[in-house]
Amino acid sequence: MTSLDAVTAWVRNYRRAWESNDPEHIGGLFADDAAYFTEPFAKPWLGRDEIVAQWLRRRDEPGDATFEWHPIIVTEDLAVIEATTVYREPPRTYSNMWVLRLDNLGQARQFTEWWMKHPQPKPE
Repeated sequence: MTSLDAVTAWVRNYRRAWESNDPEHIGGLFADDAAYFTEPFAKPWLGRDEIVAQWLRRRDEPGDATFEWHPIIVTEDLAVIEATTVYREPPRTYSNMWVLRLDNLGQARQFTEWWMKHPQPKPE
């Protein structure tokens, strides 16, 4: 069952995992048989072990980005989250949309992310 409290806790734990790159933090986000779609039509990472391994291959450095989010919709079955990620080096900004399906333990059964890079200002 998904609730705003469960979604808020999950996103908080996601940020903790993002900053720590700790396999236990990452794995704790996802159910054993979860599917993580890095793009809507990409082949998903399947299962907690693959999700942790792939995350660590693509990890960001701690402190490299700020992240602000808010829920768009939260139902019993899913949450849709809108966010903005700002990286320091090199400077870049992304708009994010996440579709999150949690199980009764508050772990993601399915997670799909969309990310759109903001245009860079042209030098004058």
